[in-house]
Amino acid sequence: MNNRTDNQNRYSYAPASLLLLALLITLLFVTTSQASDLHGFVEGAGSVKLGDERAEKNSYNLGETRAQLKYTYFPSLTEVYDGELSLKGELLYDGYKEELSIEIRDLNLFISPAPSVDMKIGRQILTWGTGDLLFVNDLFPKDYVSFFTGRATEYLKLPSDAVRAWYYHDAFSLDLVLIPRFQANRSIRGKRLSFYDGLRGSIEGTESTRTFITPKRTIKNAEVALRAYKTVKSYEAALYLFKGFYKEPRMVLDSANELFTYPRLRVYGASLRGPVAGGIANVEVGYYDSRDDTGGADSSTENSSVKYLFGFTRDLAFRDDLKVGVQYMVENMLDYGQYKANLPAGEALRDKNRHLATLRLTSLLSAQTIDANLFLFYSPTDRDLHLRPSVGYKATDTVKVTLGANIFSGSKEHTQFGSLEGNNNLYLRARYSF
Repeated sequence: MNNRTDNQNRYSYAPASLLLLALLITLLFVTTSQASDLHGFVEGAGSVKLGDERAEKNSYNLGETRAQLKYTYFPSLTEVYDGELSLKGELLYDGYKEELSIEIRDLNLFISPAPSVDMKIGRQILTWGTGDLLFVNDLFPKDYVSFFTGRATEYLKLPSDAVRAWYYHDAFSLDLVLIPRFQANRSIRGKRLSFYDGLRGSIEGTESTRTFITPKRTIKNAEVALRAYKTVKSYEAALYLFKGFYKEPRMVLDSANELFTYPRLRVYGASLRGPVAGGIANVEVGYYDSRDDTGGADSSTENSSVKYLFGFTRDLAFRDDLKVGVQYMVENMLDYGQYKANLPAGEALRDKNRHLATLRLTSLLSAQTIDANLFLFYSPTDRDLHLRPSVGYKATDTVKVTLGANIFSGSKEHTQFGSLEGNNNLYLRARYSF
């Protein structure tokens, strides 16, 4: 294993991406098609803290300016099949960290090597599953620092260097993803957002001194995700398989030296989505097989579990501009008796079944120039919540201003949202698109 922290992996170029970049530049010169598309935006964002914050800066946790360019080029690869080259890059000045950086969110080539096969090679955003901000079989990396500080929801998803292939058939279709290099979630580690430190048993705001060891870059450690799906009479059914690692450091190697790593994981899942009672219903399940603690007796490693998700979305009959969506998820920890018997003294006890409900209300007003949104996470077992109200105003076709908030509340310090209670914030974003 390599002794590397998550931050060292932030939007860095992997050797595979550099090779792909050379390939794409070559294609620009050797192909005859001149079709292309260029657009982007400039955005300023800032926040004001509303809670008793213990992080590095007590008045805000977001203050930045970013400029994004998205370039799409359509080379003629053969007489029959065309390709699509995509590059999405950003120049970001982060006032909180007082640093300027270049971030690459897309750098890939989309091709169709055969009539029933599509491929996308390079840096890309990966996602699938049926949940709305709840993830069961979507094991691709997330950025929770962005999500909780007020950046646009699109930044919840981190890019991956991957090869993705689709195979289409009348009987069923396949979606295969190969990720050679492990990418962890960008999780809360202190400094910008305070968090509950289980080793110390308290809320901490300083940057974590923990060391997070990531899996070695070997063929054996490459992550593989597979989805088989089919649509029958407006209903889409899917089966999922994932082989890789937890995206959070769920294994303690040495508590005294605060040394953590990412245990091996396999996930087997299924989903069904389609029209029900004038709306869209979805059901999804995933069995999380913790390969480094198959019996649940190792208290330093995450137990296996099963996640169940149920959801329903529809427009309200009395107001066609108002849409409501509800979800309910249950996470059932397996081998719970072993977990309780081996729990270290002083460590907070987790529930066998964690319940989490969500509510989304969306309304478009004033000829769709105003979009009002409310998203609520609430856990009846943890007795905590996260409220995300926002209002966006489209002043012109190119200018949009968004005002929103992140409100956390909980009765216990160690739960997901209770631990974030000091991070309440009010944010404002202004974006000019071109």
